Amino acid sequence: MSEPDDVSRGLPATSWAVLGMLTFGEELTGNDLKKWADWSVGFFYWSPSISQVYAELKKLESIGFVESRVVSEPGVRGKRLYSITQSGTDAVRTWSREAPVEVPVLKHGVMLRLWMGHLNEPERLKALVEAHIANVEEQIRRAKLHADHAENEPAWSFPVMTLRWSERYFRAEIELARELLEDIDRASAEYANVAEHDRLGSPLPSTPGRWKNVEEYVLALEQAGLTGNGSSI
Repeated sequence: MSEPDDVSRGLPATSWAVLGMLTFGEELTGNDLKKWADWSVGFFYWSPSISQVYAELKKLESIGFVESRVVSEPGVRGKRLYSITQSGTDAVRTWSREAPVEVPVLKHGVMLRLWMGHLNEPERLKALVEAHIANVEEQIRRAKLHADHAENEPAWSFPVMTLRWSERYFRAEIELARELLEDIDRASAEYANVAEHDRLGSPLPSTPGRWKNVEEYVLALEQAGLTGNGSSI
C-alpha cells in the first residue's frame, strides 16, 4: 500500500471531514456520519447528502484510510460499520496540522439577491433580509441546543467549542443583516439617480465597462502593494 502522503494527495476537504468524524473512537454507519455532520460540522462547513457520505467512504476505503465490516442481528438487515485505519489517522492528523490556511468561501444566497437589488423593490428586499434573520435565529437555537447537550462528554470538547463559535458567528450575521435594512434605503436612494434604462428596464451605467477598469485598477494596486491606502478610481 502507498504511504499516506502519496495516496492523500489531492483529496478534497470533504474527505478529511469524514475521516475527522471517524477519529472519535467509534464505528459508524454512513447514516451515523450524515446525522453527525448535520448537527455539528454542518453549522460551519459541510451538510452532505447521504450519497456524498457513502461516496467518500467508498473512496477512503479503497485507499486504505477506512475499513468496514457488516454486522447482523437475527431478523434485522445487516449494517455496514466504518472505522478509521492507522494510515487514515496518520493522514488526517498530518492534514489538520500542515494543510495551508485557506480563505473561507462564502456562498450567500441572500447577498446574491441583494446584489441584483435593482430587479426588486426596497420593501421586498427588506422582507428577504427579515426572512434571513429568522432563519439565522433558528440556526443559533439549534447550535446552542446541540452544544448544551454535548457538553457532558469530554471527548467532544472541541466539537462543542466549534458549536459555540457557530452561535457567535450567527449572532454576528444577524447584526450585519440588520444593518442591511438601512443600507437598502441608502442604495435605493442612490439608484434613483440612474439617468437611463434600456428597453428591458435594466439600468444603463454612465460609463459602460467601468467594472473592467475597476478590476485592472485593483490588480495594479495589489501588484504594487498599495491596497488599503484609501485610493479611489
